[in-house]
Amino acid sequence: MVKDSKKIWYKAARTIVKAGQLPMVVNDTLLELLQLIMTEEQADFIAIFKKPSLSIDEIREKTTLSNEVLNQTLNELMDNGVVVGVPSKRTGVMVYRLLGPFPGLFEMQFTRGEIGEKQKKLAHLFDKMFEEMSEGTQRNYDHIVAQYKNFPPITRVVPVEEEIEDVPVDKILPYEEASKIVNKYDDIALVHCYCRHEKDLLGESCKVTNERLNCLLLGKSARFAIEHNFGNQISKEETIKIINKASDEGLVHKAFHTHLNPELDEEAICNCCKCCCGIFNLFWKGVMPYHCYTSYLLKVNDDICIGCGTCVEKCPMEAIELEDAIAVVNENRCIGCGVCVHHCPENAMELERTGNREVFIPPPKIKIT
Repeated sequence: MVKDSKKIWYKAARTIVKAGQLPMVVNDTLLELLQLIMTEEQADFIAIFKKPSLSIDEIREKTTLSNEVLNQTLNELMDNGVVVGVPSKRTGVMVYRLLGPFPGLFEMQFTRGEIGEKQKKLAHLFDKMFEEMSEGTQRNYDHIVAQYKNFPPITRVVPVEEEIEDVPVDKILPYEEASKIVNKYDDIALVHCYCRHEKDLLGESCKVTNERLNCLLLGKSARFAIEHNFGNQISKEETIKIINKASDEGLVHKAFHTHLNPELDEEAICNCCKCCCGIFNLFWKGVMPYHCYTSYLLKVNDDICIGCGTCVEKCPMEAIELEDAIAVVNENRCIGCGVCVHHCPENAMELERTGNREVFIPPPKIKIT
């Protein structure tokens, strides 16, 4: 029986959206994007992912493919950044995870730093998809924002290390400093910043840094990236240098955890700017709330602050304003990143440890034309 091509692609798109963490509709933009990334045979195959992660044994039960063809299909999907395969920490059995559109497919398509026509087209399609998501959120603002409260935070903000004190930490966040996170892992992969690379492909280069190789994958994610040529292995010493440079350039450190659970291992550390970071961008474009874990809150010493405005300029969440020539922080918008503290010329700011807290900032309301 000949399968209906449209149904294959629609089912694949719906399966990928279901595997992701964001509410999203299946439309022509998403379908065109997927058709650039995979073949129709691969699209038909991924329909077996009724749940995002399957062991190799579960996959074998769901397909009639021979072992040779199955292995080839899975390897091609991994090489294309559609599926991630890593051994289970508990059993050692290979587990394959289907990636959602964002985070997931977006990052993997730009991690290699490729600049061909395919990548340029993908960049424009992702940008179009995000614009369509913005329209969707803005037209149904209250309903969509309420939906996002049911999704876990995507990232955990890791403060600029030299700006925090060495104090006891909660069990849920055993490692707050980037260096201690890095020291947990023997395998670290350096990859292109996918967000800045996408902006480069769109002709909208970063306003904060010229560095592009400053995203870091850790542990099993690093091994996967190295094996499938998404990145290169680097040492812990090189990693710390990259993180310190990012601090000096005013970038925000974010840790991504397995299954978005801060009690599980870190998968990556990104060094993010307001103008390029996908998560910051989707917030400022009115697509979704800014939702993260953090453990710190900014405090300003009014007696020292001279109202120079450096912190206002540096804050990626626009959480600081000048009132009577003194910096004032909106605590509901502060993500505790420490960028303002690190760059304050008067040392008038400090990070106060709050213990683990969840920050949820609704996206701005934007007029839809």
